[in-house]
Amino acid sequence: KAGGRRVGHNARKAPVSKNVYVKLLEKLFSFLARRAESKFALTVVKRLRMSQINCPPISISRMTRYMKGKEGKTAVIVGAVTDDPRLLEVPAMTVAALRFTETARARIVKAGGECITLDQLALRTPKGSNTVLLRGAKNARESVRHFGHRTTVTNPHTHDGVKPRVISKGRKFEKARGRRRSTGFKV
Repeated sequence: KAGGRRVGHNARKAPVSKNVYVKLLEKLFSFLARRAESKFALTVVKRLRMSQINCPPISISRMTRYMKGKEGKTAVIVGAVTDDPRLLEVPAMTVAALRFTETARARIVKAGGECITLDQLALRTPKGSNTVLLRGAKNARESVRHFGHRTTVTNPHTHDGVKPRVISKGRKFEKARGRRRSTGFKV
């Protein structure tokens, strides 16, 4: 058909990552998902296969906020856990993740918490009982600020609040057609 078919909306069948540990974890959790019929393991597998952009890191402050009132449960992150110096007190919690930054790991352990890997988690709770699956904010990347939202070109609000990719804010930069009512149009 003219205009083309909509293709490329397929889920990954295996991780593209060359990291052997990620590949082994994917094997382990896909086995659990199949043999133990665990929806938790299936979700973890799906996330292990995701691209790097779709596995955003989560800070310990955001994690603390999500784990409030869920003491005794294990936070599971298929991605990295990073430190947040703005958080003054870290509560004691058990966290399972792919990776921890040095400071994040040190602060969690110092608070009396525990940092475990995802294969250790599989040994403890193969079906993911008493766990909380968390993920970081995907749109927290700086590059997302430059994206307009999905509408037509004729819509006047397509480029509202979209950060321009500018070198400088002077007279000569991004001030011509498309930025002035007097010249063409303004967004």
